[in-house]
Amino acid sequence: MVFGAPIMARGVWGVDVRSLQTGEQLYARDADRLMMPASNTKILTLATAAELLGWDHRFTTTLEASAPIEDGILKGDLFVRGGGDPTINTRNDRAAAVLTEWANALRAAGIKEIAGRIVGDDQMFDDEGLGSGWSWDYLQFGYAAPVGALQFNENLARLSITPAGQQGDPAAVTLSAGAGLQFVNRVTTGPANTTSDVAYRRRLDAPILEVTGTVASGSAPLQRTVAVVNPTLFFAQSLRDALVERGIRVEGAAIDLDDIATELVGTAERRVLVSTQSPTLREIATVLMKVSQNLYAETLLKAIGAARGGLGTIEGGMSQVRSTLTAWEVPADAYILADGSGLSRYNYVTARTLTTVLERMFKDPRHHDAFYASLPIAGKDGTIGTRLRRTRAEGNAVAKTGSIANVRTLSGFVRDRDGETLVFAILANDFVIPAATVNWIADVAVEHLANFTRR
Repeated sequence: MVFGAPIMARGVWGVDVRSLQTGEQLYARDADRLMMPASNTKILTLATAAELLGWDHRFTTTLEASAPIEDGILKGDLFVRGGGDPTINTRNDRAAAVLTEWANALRAAGIKEIAGRIVGDDQMFDDEGLGSGWSWDYLQFGYAAPVGALQFNENLARLSITPAGQQGDPAAVTLSAGAGLQFVNRVTTGPANTTSDVAYRRRLDAPILEVTGTVASGSAPLQRTVAVVNPTLFFAQSLRDALVERGIRVEGAAIDLDDIATELVGTAERRVLVSTQSPTLREIATVLMKVSQNLYAETLLKAIGAARGGLGTIEGGMSQVRSTLTAWEVPADAYILADGSGLSRYNYVTARTLTTVLERMFKDPRHHDAFYASLPIAGKDGTIGTRLRRTRAEGNAVAKTGSIANVRTLSGFVRDRDGETLVFAILANDFVIPAATVNWIADVAVEHLANFTRR
């Protein structure tokens, strides 16, 4: 095939292609070599979650209180207990709908004012929000947002940069409340009708965001997203702000339960005021795979860690993944996993591991439809929505992409000219050529498979 092209002489390919009808291996190139999979790791995470949690699994979030309600006033704290729901965000305006539902439920319970605080209870998961091996220089970006049992807007705060009235003056910078970051503003107002150029980085020695660059005079405010420091505090603050906006007065501040745990020892048992469930795993998986949403993957990893009881931890999730892969006869030395999303460079898998898991999901009637529907469709949607257009693979191949520095991967299914379904995994590591060229080579290979015939 195309993987011997001289342009990739310094790079490494790991490839496995098999027929799902006959089991025949149609092509292999270092199929048992451990390679960095990037977001192809999500295949293993979702497969394990589907096996252990089921496609109808939902995450539950509750509002609770122990204090009495008198004359329309909750005489104490309002607690929000998280179960890991990653979907209280702006996708389909779900966050706004949930917050309105909660405000209405509180009013229905007779609450017009909260005399206490908004307390975020994140005890379902541990407080290790970042994955092992995540690089320090991208922790401010949305794709590296920390995971938690309480998650609002995918744990992303809004950074807004507005030009001043005069060229050369400092721009105005604002950041969503509860982000846990102070910022240093080094953005100036540049000439009108020029290109704005703004960057931001998170310091390692303190929770400080440095914002630099220029924004064109007279231009609309620039909007960026920034990963928050403490998801629980961000959720509690966002809930507090939303309740106030919806007419429920809140006297106290937003706070993380961990900061007042000793204060609450021996207090009365809480009662549930309102309970909200997330969409099903089937729906969550579509965002996870088509968008390649890292936070969703890390959430699922902790959720499967908690599935057998106890705290949701990365290691607990990894243990469940390993047990599941062993049951599926994947050799223990055919993968090394460090997170659920593939953002870590400590992850390694073989191409054969990926095709084995993909085959399992394809052939199991419990999983086939939901898993297949979650994958991006070539030339149509998701992360391969602009790839393989005007080829036999368009609307035919479905595959998960992966990309971190010097790594590109593509694994999934494609039907050949005879209607036979092929499973493939294509992993490229250590290349020095443009990533777009590597993707093109992988696409040529998938197009070749779509054109394959035994006749």
